[in-house]
Amino acid sequence: MSKTKIIHKKKEKAKIGWKEWCALPLLNIKEIKAKIDTGAATSALHAIVLNISTYNDQTYIRFKVFPHQSDKYASKICKAPLVAKRSIMSSNGIKEKRYVIKTILVIGKNSFETEITLTDRSPLRYRMLIGRMALKKRFLIDPSLAHVQGRPLYNFGW
Repeated sequence: MSKTKIIHKKKEKAKIGWKEWCALPLLNIKEIKAKIDTGAATSALHAIVLNISTYNDQTYIRFKVFPHQSDKYASKICKAPLVAKRSIMSSNGIKEKRYVIKTILVIGKNSFETEITLTDRSPLRYRMLIGRMALKKRFLIDPSLAHVQGRPLYNFGW
């Protein structure tokens, strides 16, 4: 009786650059430019928290997002289940309490669930930052490139 050896092929990682176009379909955000940041554990989204409410034993957070870097007026009102409130060390070394949501993130043809913190990124150039927990085991980063994956291909049904 011969034994059959099973070979597991590793999934090839998608290549991304130092900045990429993304989509957040559950938040109705078709596209947003994001900076890739392996120094940050969790991803961050520029948002202004409007309110927190509970419905059927689930806590939700409602917030305003400004998805385009140079547009201070075109905002989207979003709602998502609240996962946690965590203390996060910002890039300037100051700890701040941030609300955490879990949602679908789309980068090119890649779609996956990830945690995102909500914070005021208004003084920063990019409205979204993608941290290493979202990148882990999915992407190979080439810092000499940008927008490798192109605009999101997620079908929103529009």
